[in-house]
Amino acid sequence: MGGGSRALSLSSLCATTLAAARRPLPSPLAPAHRAPLPLRLAAAMSSSSTPTPGDAGATAPPSASSAIDFLTLCYRLKTTKRAGWVKRGVQAPESIADHMYRMGVMALVAADLPGVDRDRCVKMAIVHDIAEAIVGDITPSDGVPKEEKSRMEKEALDHMCELLGGGSRAQEIRELWMEYEENASLEAKVVKDFDKIEMILQALEYEKEQGRDLEEFFQSTAGKFQTDIGKAWAAEIASRRKTK
Repeated sequence: MGGGSRALSLSSLCATTLAAARRPLPSPLAPAHRAPLPLRLAAAMSSSSTPTPGDAGATAPPSASSAIDFLTLCYRLKTTKRAGWVKRGVQAPESIADHMYRMGVMALVAADLPGVDRDRCVKMAIVHDIAEAIVGDITPSDGVPKEEKSRMEKEALDHMCELLGGGSRAQEIRELWMEYEENASLEAKVVKDFDKIEMILQALEYEKEQGRDLEEFFQSTAGKFQTDIGKAWAAEIASRRKTK
């Protein structure tokens, strides 16, 4: 990070992150684990190119080595706390993996919706933030433009898919992530609503447990739900909040 050093390539950053994932964190609540990642990844953009997945073994499942390397990197999703809660002093805040897990459960228990593939929603929910294993949880207050955030996350995702071996499983993860990112299907719209629902439900729980006022999280989602189920669940949460 010195002024005269050459920027790390994104593959080097991915390897560094993977190595860090294999080491125990000093404290499960320490927020310092995410601080340098977005800045280091942004620096890498100027000197790295996006890898192109190879055609060899395109339909083969990942090897045991590739799968364990990928899953070891995903460990960071369990240890990286959601930045919005950390910045507002919430005690013992949820991790990125916590957030994605409950979104997956939401997709699992939701009523059948016309034209919506429920299984695809479950899969999309558990991969939509997967690139944050490398870049961390970048929030609007970090000042990173939306386009740059998307680019950083896409390059991180590409490296994770390469780590997995670049086969059919990696391609499925990439397609699910891009579909969500581009809001390109009914499933993506449902899962984007679940993303907001999970956040405001978590905000309500923190308000009840810790006596906090987290109104800004409710305001940030107001009027932004795209589906009937999103609107109905948001209304239920709002109703419960009034009576807490």
